[in-house]
Parts: sequence; C-alpha cells; structure tokens
Amino acid sequence: MTIPRIPLSNSSGSIPVLGFGTATDPPVSAETTKAAVLTAIKLGYRHFDTACLYYTEEPLGEAIAQALEDRLIDSRDELFVTSKLWCSDAHKEAVVPALKTSLRKLNLEYIDLYLIHWPVSSKAGVYEYPIKKEDFMAMDYKSVWEAMEECKKLGLTKAIGVSNFSRKKLADVLAVATIPPAVNQVEVNPSWQQKEMIEYCKSKNVVVTAYAPLGAIGTFYGSNKVMESTVLKQIASLKHKSVAQICLRWALEQGIAVVVKSFNQERMMQNFDIFDWELSSEDHEMIKTIPQSRVCQGIDYTSCYGPFTNISELWDGEV
Repeated sequence: MTIPRIPLSNSSGSIPVLGFGTATDPPVSAETTKAAVLTAIKLGYRHFDTACLYYTEEPLGEAIAQALEDRLIDSRDELFVTSKLWCSDAHKEAVVPALKTSLRKLNLEYIDLYLIHWPVSSKAGVYEYPIKKEDFMAMDYKSVWEAMEECKKLGLTKAIGVSNFSRKKLADVLAVATIPPAVNQVEVNPSWQQKEMIEYCKSKNVVVTAYAPLGAIGTFYGSNKVMESTVLKQIASLKHKSVAQICLRWALEQGIAVVVKSFNQERMMQNFDIFDWELSSEDHEMIKTIPQSRVCQGIDYTSCYGPFTNISELWDGEV
C-alpha cells in the first residue's frame, strides 16, 4: 500500500504521513538499527526520522545503501529522510557544517527535511545529553533560521522546519523567516492532543508531525497512560484493532503526519495497517474525554541559568 502524503510549503516535496523513528532508549547497536530500517523498507515504510543526537544517522545511511543494492527500492528519491540540528550546533556559523556532517554520516547528497531539534542553543562544540545547565543559552532565532534557509538554498535539504517549538516560538521564527518552516515536530497523542497547536500550524501552512504518538512507553521520559487508557482499549476492542493502531489512526485523522518507533516486526506491520479503516465520530468524542498532560515535559532543556528556568517558560504556558 502506498502511504498518503502531505504537501510541504516552500518545497516541491511532500511528507509521508507515517514515519519510522530511529531514536532508541536505551541505545541499541548500529546493526540492530540497520536491520530494523531494512525490515521497515521491506514492509513499505518510506519516511525515516533520525537526528544527530540519536547516533542513528550512520546505520540509517547504511540501511538505505543496502536497500538500493538489494533493489528493495529503485532510487533514494523514494525515501523521505528527516534529521535534526542539535542545540550545540544551533549557532549561525555551525548550522551548514552540522548538516554536512549529518549528510556524511548518512552517505547522502541531501535530506528531505532538516529540523531545529529544540528552541534553545548550548555551548558550541559540546555534544552531550543531558546538556550541562550552565551550557544553555538563548537561541538567536533570526541568525539560526537564516542559516537553515541557507541549507535549503544550497540543496543540502529540500525542506526546513522546527521541533518542540511552542506556538509563540514558532510565531517568532515565522516573523523573521524568508522561507517559513514547513514542519513543526511535536508530541501529539490521545493524552496530549494539541488541538490549538494543530489548528495554528494549519493556519500558517506548517505541517505538524507527531512524535511519541503512543506515549513513548519504555523510554526514560515515557508513560504507559496512552497504551493503558481504558478509553482507547475499549475502542480497540470494538474495532478489533490494537491500541497502537487506534492512536496512529486518530493522529492521521487530525490531518497530521506521525513518527512511530518499533523495532519489533509484528508491531511494525500492525503500525502500517492503519489506512483502510476509519474511526467514527463517537470514537473521536470518546478520545476527547481522555485527561490531558505532556509525556515529554522537556525538563532537561530548562536551567536555573536560563534561558528557560521552568517548563512553562519552555512551552510558553502550553503545559
């Protein structure tokens, strides 16, 4: 089955609505990641999400090369690859070199989408997570975004965007952008539905891509409140679907894209099986009753030294 796509503004491309995530917690071997990506390609996934922080760019690139060699795909152009700018590279002079480094790791001439990972900078040249509290600094949105635009003009990426930006911070970038962000990748799931964010982004022709669509269960910041939701379990039972399938289908019906991570082949197949059925209006009304709270609060991106001393400042009150 061909995965539906959403056109991206200021780009000739479009983003497949279902993406395959490569962030793992705890980390797994490069060979495990490469094998999972190859399996995903065989199953029909065409959208792959990575980042400098994830240390998965190299195995993703190796998997793409293997897929071409094995003729699982006819051309690299069949794939949509997203990577992200880390905080320590979120400085005007470091953005283009950072993307070139990612391209070397991926062994690609271009990526399809490059995102600012978080709306904060940190001490240049220091690659670590969590970031030391004293190393955080305010991002100069104007100069960093100008460098992101340069990445697109150079043909290093087809589209540019942001990740984990509140509506206010996205508005700040839009105010200085010559090429507006095509995407804002943020947490969206039935326990954090982000209605206002989705509506705002649609009004600005910015595509929302959801991460943690299943609550990021199993990660250090994750929660089982999505997968263990009695509402979602009830809908899943009536529809003879898994809770994960209900979550992913719900997200697609919001008119957004979604990135989901599972290296288990059976679950990868289930997560792909979300395109030939729909949720009812009654299902949507039930999902609206689920209590709302963030899973990824972003505490690790706050610091007593600033620029964001608490999560309310990080999210501009969207907590």
